[in-house]
Order: sequence, then C-alpha cells, then structure tokens
Amino acid sequence: MPLGALRPSPLVEQATQHLRDQITGGQWPVGTKLPAETALAKTLGVGRSTVREALRALAGAGLLQARQGAGVFVIADEPEKDWATRLRQAAVTDIYEVRMLVEVQAARLAAQRRTKADLTAMQTALDARRAASDGDDAAFVDADIALHAAVVAGAHNPVLTDLFVEFIPALRKGLIDLLDILGLRAHEPNHGDAAHDALVRAIERGDADIAGSTLQAELEQTLARLHRL
Repeated sequence: MPLGALRPSPLVEQATQHLRDQITGGQWPVGTKLPAETALAKTLGVGRSTVREALRALAGAGLLQARQGAGVFVIADEPEKDWATRLRQAAVTDIYEVRMLVEVQAARLAAQRRTKADLTAMQTALDARRAASDGDDAAFVDADIALHAAVVAGAHNPVLTDLFVEFIPALRKGLIDLLDILGLRAHEPNHGDAAHDALVRAIERGDADIAGSTLQAELEQTLARLHRL
C-alpha cells in the first residue's frame, strides 16, 4: 500500500492510520526501520509534529519502538489489545479464576468496612435475586451479578469495584451458558440461595473469614462446573 498525501482533516488520525496500514499490511515487516520524520512528513504532506504524534500513538499501541540514536523500528505487526478486548476474548474459566481473587478479598473487606447502607443494598439485592428465580436464566444471572456487585461495593475500594465491572459482560454470558447447558435451575430455580444468604449474613456479622471462605467455596463450585463444560 503506497503512501500518499493526506486530506486536511484530521491529520494526526489519518497519519496514524496510514502508517498503521503499512505495518499491518506487511509493507513494513517487523524489524524494519522507518524513514526519518522529515521524509515521512514530506511523503504524507503533513508537518513533522503530526508525524511525531502518529509515531507516538503507534508506539503506544505496541507497533513501534524508538531506539536512541538508531531510529524508529517496527516491533509488531498487530496492535496490542486493550483490557476490555482481552476480557471479551478470554476463556470464561480464566476470567473466573481472576474473579475469585477479586471477589473473595472484596467480601473479606466488606465484612470489615460495610456500612448500614451497604447492608441494606446487599439485602435488597439478595431479595431481588430470590424474586428473579421466577424469571428466565438471563434475569436470574443479572440479579446474581447485582448481588455480587453490592458485596464488592461494600469493600469501599474503587479499584476492586472497577475490576469487577470489567468482568461483568464476559461473566454474564458464561453464567447464562452454564445454567442453560447444565440445567441447574430446572429443579432448583433459586440455585445457590443458601450460599448467598450465608455470605450476606457473614458480612452483616463482620466475620471476614467466614465471608471469604463462603464465597470462595461458592465460586470454586461454579468454576469446577465451568471446567467440565
């Protein structure tokens, strides 16, 4: 794909895309040293500052690397995937293993830090999960995730909360598929109610050890089922 002069707007985005196409299209294989900024600017019909911004963007995407005194080199022919993309494409079992690390610790912290408002939110979510047992698998999974989200929120750690939120889309799909394939709610519409009630009660009592171990056991059981799919 030959390089050519660019249209006036928006130049940085266009320059970035043109250079990216050279790399992903194979015109500049891994290991290739790029032309100097001046040469690229002349070929693309833009200023050096535009080229510099485009090169910086491609370096941030993991495609280029500037080497002091040597120039800019192609180090990959595919951009690095962002976190959300990686989660969407990851195996649900891998996501679940990380979810366990996040949620078990969050449950322990929630038992230590929960407020009256947190406990109210958890009880409301538990009641909603029970009410959702009359609905389809998607509604039940949504209610289940909402309860787990309330527990994570009770830890009052925004990083844990953000991590859990990132997992939700992949978790939701994996859990709906699990319920459908194994028919877990066929004879137990409110599957897992006892464990979730025990979790909320442990947090209510401020018992971090029981809260953590209860959730650990519940998640390990689900993970074992996922591994058998």
